[in-house]
Amino acid sequence: MAANLPAGVTVFERGWLSSNNILIQGEGGTALIDSGYCTHAEQTLALVDSALQGRPLDLLLNTHLHSDHCGGNAALQARHPALQTHIPPGHADYVRVWDAHALSYTPTGQQCPRFHLNATLQPGTEMLLGDLHWQVHAAPGHDPHSVILFEPRSRTLVSADALWEKGFGVVFPELDGDDAFDEVAATLDVIERLNPATVIPGHGAPFTDAPQAIAYARQRLNGFVQNPAKHLQYAAKVLLKFKLLEARHLPLPALIAWARNTSYFNHTFEKHFAGATLEEATQQLVHDLVRSGAATLQDGVVFDA
Repeated sequence: MAANLPAGVTVFERGWLSSNNILIQGEGGTALIDSGYCTHAEQTLALVDSALQGRPLDLLLNTHLHSDHCGGNAALQARHPALQTHIPPGHADYVRVWDAHALSYTPTGQQCPRFHLNATLQPGTEMLLGDLHWQVHAAPGHDPHSVILFEPRSRTLVSADALWEKGFGVVFPELDGDDAFDEVAATLDVIERLNPATVIPGHGAPFTDAPQAIAYARQRLNGFVQNPAKHLQYAAKVLLKFKLLEARHLPLPALIAWARNTSYFNHTFEKHFAGATLEEATQQLVHDLVRSGAATLQDGVVFDA
C-alpha cells in the first residue's frame, strides 16, 4: 500500500549514501528534516530549491548527527543565510567546538563539513513544522542522542534509523563497548505505542505496515542479542560499503589502508576477527560483499555495486 503523506510533506528518497530528506511546507513556514551526505550536497540543494519554488528554507532539523543525515547542513546554511538549524541536544557542545572525533566522523572515516546550530530538539516537546504540530521523541539505540518526529493527526512518523521497513541502523554504541541493544528495544516499544499509520524511514521508501516492520526489527535485534559477533560483522560490512558508496571504486590495498586508519573498523576487527590479520579480515569482508552482490572485485580493484 502506498504511503499517504500529510499535505505539505514531500519525501526525497535518496540513495544509501544519503539519508532521505523530508521537506514540510505550509503557511507556518518551511522545514527540512535531515540533509544527506556531503558529496550529495549539490543534489540536495537542487531538490530543495525545485520544491520550494523560490521560498526560503526556514528550519533545518537533524534526527541525529551521523554524516549521512547532516552532511548537507553547511551547504544549506550557505544557501539560506537566515536558516535556523535544530539538532538533538546530546552533541550540541561538540558541534559548537567542532569535535570531529566525538561526532563520529573521524572514527568512521567519513566526512562532514562544519555547520552551526541555533537550537536543540528537546524530547517531550512539540514543534510547528509547516502547518502541522510534530512531537519530538527520544530514540536512542542506533545513536544515543537520536530523535524521531511524530505528527499525531495523520499518525505520520519520521523514524530516521530507529526503524526501517526491513531492520534498523547499526547500533553504534555497541561498537564503543556500550550496551545499547536494550535501548533499541525500548525505542521500538515507543514506536509501537505511537501506532503510526505511515512511517518515513531514514533510508528506503515510506511504508504503512509498521507492525510488520517492528516485528522484523525485533527478530533482527534478537539475533544480534543472541550473537553479538553477528552485529559486529554487520557493522564492519556497513562501514566498508559506505566507503565504497563514497569512492565508487578503490584498489584493495587502498581499502585495506583505509580500514587500518579507521578506528571504528579497527575496534570491530579486534573484537570479531581474532586470529586473523586486518588485511585478511578486510579481504574476507570484501568477498562477503561480492558474494551478496553489494560489490565486485576486478583485477584487484573493489567496485561498488
